[in-house]
Amino acid sequence: MTRMFRACLAILLLGLPAMICVGEVSARADEPDAGRETPATVDERAPVPVPEPSEKAMAFYRSGMWIWGFNRLWAIALPAALVFTGFSARLRDLASRIGRRWFPTVGVYIALFLVIVALIELPVDYYQGFVRLHAYGLSNQTFAKWLRDMATALGVNVVVAVLTVWVPYLLLRRSPKRWWLYTALLSVPFLFVGMLVKPIWIDPLFNDFGPMKDPDLERSILDLADRAGIESSRVFEVNKSVDTKAVNAYVTGFLGTKRIVLWDTLLDRLDKDEVLFVMAHEMGHYVLGHVVRSILLSFLVTLIGLYFVHLAGNWLVERYRRRLGFEKLSDVASVPLLLMLMQVSNLFLGPPAMAYSRYQEHEADRFALELTEANRAGATAFVKLQTENLSNPRPGWVYKVFRASHPSIGERIDFCNAYRPNEAGRNPP
Repeated sequence: MTRMFRACLAILLLGLPAMICVGEVSARADEPDAGRETPATVDERAPVPVPEPSEKAMAFYRSGMWIWGFNRLWAIALPAALVFTGFSARLRDLASRIGRRWFPTVGVYIALFLVIVALIELPVDYYQGFVRLHAYGLSNQTFAKWLRDMATALGVNVVVAVLTVWVPYLLLRRSPKRWWLYTALLSVPFLFVGMLVKPIWIDPLFNDFGPMKDPDLERSILDLADRAGIESSRVFEVNKSVDTKAVNAYVTGFLGTKRIVLWDTLLDRLDKDEVLFVMAHEMGHYVLGHVVRSILLSFLVTLIGLYFVHLAGNWLVERYRRRLGFEKLSDVASVPLLLMLMQVSNLFLGPPAMAYSRYQEHEADRFALELTEANRAGATAFVKLQTENLSNPRPGWVYKVFRASHPSIGERIDFCNAYRPNEAGRNPP
């Protein structure tokens, strides 16, 4: 829902998301023994081969690349159409008549804008988020659950946007030459607040979180967390089987809201060693300081992106103000113009941010192998991700440069096979 606005709001107020809690492994519930080996047949030193992708997986990959290209163009074309046709200015006039004063006008405009964009994007969201995933057997979510989640997400987006978007617009009014700097600086505390609030107030709106049903596995995870240096953590099991057949686990939150979360699908499909490897990867992000580093990267990317928006936005307003229907960037009618320019900036800021994210994910894989020494469990976990989640283990350079926040599955399996820190001469970078 409103993919374009969510992405740009994140860049504007929270910076690029710190993609640090994804260590997915996928498996199907209708193949209970897939990917499992008995202890008698396991050779821990034997390399795990990277499976060849199926024709279905390659079809999913190729169609995904076309959809990615469409989404990039759509994210620029839709706000451009809304602002250059004068629609945004007319919507601003309507919001002004309803809100009367500046602050209510900003809130009314943002709410109306989000609802309108959501309705425009609804057919695209329905195909990409429901029809396509069901067609490839990657989702078991009912239409009622999908629609309810979409409505909930829209409500959350409206509330968050109304509460936050007035800040950069106030800065635009008070400091039109330095607003981009102050907004980037404020994105840091906004991000910290988001990390505190999301686990306890936002995530439970979409799925049920509860204590783990397997106390022995919970104890093993907490012991692993202690070994990793992560104290005072709580473990939650989330009911994701109502939505997906994929599996995942992650560490989330900050300070008092820090928690370890495992999807019930992961607990059903992975064995204990694989679960502990995935959790060790997620813990590695915290231990290696990736959270703080990602926030600093977020600030830098936001700063550069907003400076570009400042320069390009003022030039466009000066050149096309009659067509736009406003004369200053501080006019709330400029929202789609800012969104359009942020998407443009993301085309050249995204690749270096993705490259750094891949570096962090590789380091988290290294940490997990050093902590658990479960090379084979790590490799088989990634094999399940590839085969059951229809992944291409060796994607092309366009995917890697512009889309990949993680190393390819093939690279991660190769690393699990090769990196044995306790053996001399087997320590690739």
